[in-house]
Amino acid sequence: MKGYRVRVMSRAELDLAVDWARAEGWNPGLHDAGAFHAVDPEGFLIGELDGEPAACISVVRYPENFGFLGFYIVRPELRGRGLGWDLWRAGLRHLEGCTVGLDGVVAQQDNYRKSGFALAYRNIRYGGAPPAGTSSAASLVDARTVPFDRLLDWDRALFPAPRAGFLSNWIALPGASALAAVVDGALRGFGVIRPCHTGSKIGPLYAADRGTARDLALALAATAGDGPIFLDVPEVNRDAVLLAEELGLTPQFETARMHLGPAPAIDTARLFGVTTFELG
Repeated sequence: MKGYRVRVMSRAELDLAVDWARAEGWNPGLHDAGAFHAVDPEGFLIGELDGEPAACISVVRYPENFGFLGFYIVRPELRGRGLGWDLWRAGLRHLEGCTVGLDGVVAQQDNYRKSGFALAYRNIRYGGAPPAGTSSAASLVDARTVPFDRLLDWDRALFPAPRAGFLSNWIALPGASALAAVVDGALRGFGVIRPCHTGSKIGPLYAADRGTARDLALALAATAGDGPIFLDVPEVNRDAVLLAEELGLTPQFETARMHLGPAPAIDTARLFGVTTFELG
């Protein structure tokens, strides 16, 4: 389209993309943008129409040929004009040679299938008032006191690519709490809760079993301020669904975890909460 161009967005423009995500009802974290941008500064694209921001997409390349697509948004008044398609193609060029993951909203899932993406499982966002219970575990510690390589080993088993830089930033986000369950010297799981535009969101939530996940979730929720708590649950993990229900949370909306290329193998039995729909 005449007057339309796609380019890499600046760090400041990523704040605009986060604001558009907020307007879509996706409720990103208040301080996500810095941690996101550091993963792949070239992996955030903006479409400009006559010099004005019109559309955005994130196409972050991780090591080992894995990429994740998110923030796919066209300004509502400009939809239906092909701007998103041009941006989409530019984004996939950045991820050429990668298996690509995304969390697709219901309205776009058919379009993603047409582009070759296949369903892996559904993620369901549960939310509600902070759970009333208290953690019974005496084994919870600040995750930032645990040797970082132990946290990274867990993340590596539950995410398709190593992401040390992202994880180190994520557990240190302003206003966030990060807790780990350590029993007899063994790491049994860890989780992070961060402030969002509405309430707070737990993610990731990794645990060896539902009891440990419950202890972590309750303790994390107790550190949050006022407002609802959200947990993005992989439906394929039945214990994670049961945990969300046990905490008194209810479904808010769903996405489809989809992949272009071979689906990565991860240990979903220990995945009780997705880190983020934007970057996986």
